[in-house]
Amino acid sequence: MSGQIIGIDLGTTNSCAAIVEDDGNVKVIPYRGGETTIPSIFAVDDKGNELVGYEAKRQWLLNPKRTVYGAKRLIGRDYQEGFVRKMGEYFAYDMKPGQQNNVTIELGQGREFTLQDVSSRILNVCRTVASDYLKRPITRAVVTVPAYFNDRQRQAVKEAGDSIGLEVVRIINEPTAAAMAYGIRRNLNQTVAIYDLGGGTFDMSVIDIRGRTFEVRATGGDIFLGGIDWDNALIHYVIDDFKAKHGIDLSGDPIAMQRIKDLAERTKIDLSSRTEAPFSIPFVTMTPEGTPLDINLVVSRKLYEDITAPLVKRTIEIAEMVIKDSGIQVHQLDEVLLVGGQTRWPAVQRAVLELFGKPPAKSVHPDEAVAVGAALYAHSLETDVQEHKVQLLDVIPMAIGIERADGDLHEIFKRNASVPNQKSMVFTTSYDDQSELTMRIYQGDQKEARKNELLGEFEFSGIRRGPKGSVRVEVVFDCSVEGILTMSARDKDTNKEMKTTVKVRGAA
Repeated sequence: MSGQIIGIDLGTTNSCAAIVEDDGNVKVIPYRGGETTIPSIFAVDDKGNELVGYEAKRQWLLNPKRTVYGAKRLIGRDYQEGFVRKMGEYFAYDMKPGQQNNVTIELGQGREFTLQDVSSRILNVCRTVASDYLKRPITRAVVTVPAYFNDRQRQAVKEAGDSIGLEVVRIINEPTAAAMAYGIRRNLNQTVAIYDLGGGTFDMSVIDIRGRTFEVRATGGDIFLGGIDWDNALIHYVIDDFKAKHGIDLSGDPIAMQRIKDLAERTKIDLSSRTEAPFSIPFVTMTPEGTPLDINLVVSRKLYEDITAPLVKRTIEIAEMVIKDSGIQVHQLDEVLLVGGQTRWPAVQRAVLELFGKPPAKSVHPDEAVAVGAALYAHSLETDVQEHKVQLLDVIPMAIGIERADGDLHEIFKRNASVPNQKSMVFTTSYDDQSELTMRIYQGDQKEARKNELLGEFEFSGIRRGPKGSVRVEVVFDCSVEGILTMSARDKDTNKEMKTTVKVRGAA
């Protein structure tokens, strides 16, 4: 058991780890104080010490510019993307482009961190907690990601593990992990829908469970739709209300913003079980004359539901699309599972009940199901007992293709294509003595290639020289079981392999 594989749910707002113990039971590993989840927050204090989890959260209000949260939303993203710049409006910490145009964060004293660095610190705490609990070193893990994560984001999570000596044995999708937590030991014959609304992302999957075989029929989601957006809706409302009353815009004051954000999250939680809640912050700022000003509001659940109604509607639209892609009707679904903390919001539960026509299953814990599923799958990878093995048949969430000469996307793998998967295409040289072939690979469902996510510009060199059209190059596109793309090329006539380099990855 020295090489035991643990399961880690690397979440946007909270993370946790779980293991299958020697007696076969799943244990969500407790953190200090008995908490099973760890805030996905990283910080550097005034003395230069790195803080993770609750320690980082404690300094959040006092030192927001050196406290990183929501990093999972931006990992693997291009700094130039409009969304990244927009997210900068909500985060107090400073972001700038890194060497590969990824997002780099400055946390004072000249210290810079990539989002892989931040994620590696969170993974390391999860690993350390598990290691302390088991009293043995942990070097391997199954890590979960949103189903709608693209190739670059999945690669970034693997790199985060590599940087701390943690082998990410497999990356699996969060809804699939939740389905495993629900059905892996129940010998079911069901088709289930997983509605997964967490702190930063929304995923929806339709999965066939046949004993210990889990086959994903369809998946979809939005990696920029989650509890953070519910928080931001209330933050906007409070800032606008304060500006209307006092003529002062608090959005440029990082300390005031952090106090508002902290209370917004707590108010949201309160309003999940109450019809109204006070929103009061004393001495939030001062007038130019030095008079202190307070925020004093009473927020009703009705108001909050009204300002977040578009968010709920967006999740239902995605859910309807995934059900359509799955090829079945809503009434054919045996169960609906709610996963993620934001599913506690009453309006979400009403919308889900209306769409599916049945109450959700109660047998999965919304905060722990993903980690439990990851641990069960990790145990399956370890065991030699055939009846304990789990077969996972997953799909890619978005099409992968190449940019055509007219600028459109030529799909190599369609959305919801099964993985692992392999396709090949044969290209011919377009001019005499051509020695290189370059293609731009995108992932997404937009017709125009450049409106999708650029995975990289791949260059194949060492092409046999000859008249144009005389040399045939076979390019093999290999999409792994984790949804990660690799490519290779060979001379179709001589079988000679060609050198492959990624000239650009993620830079537009």
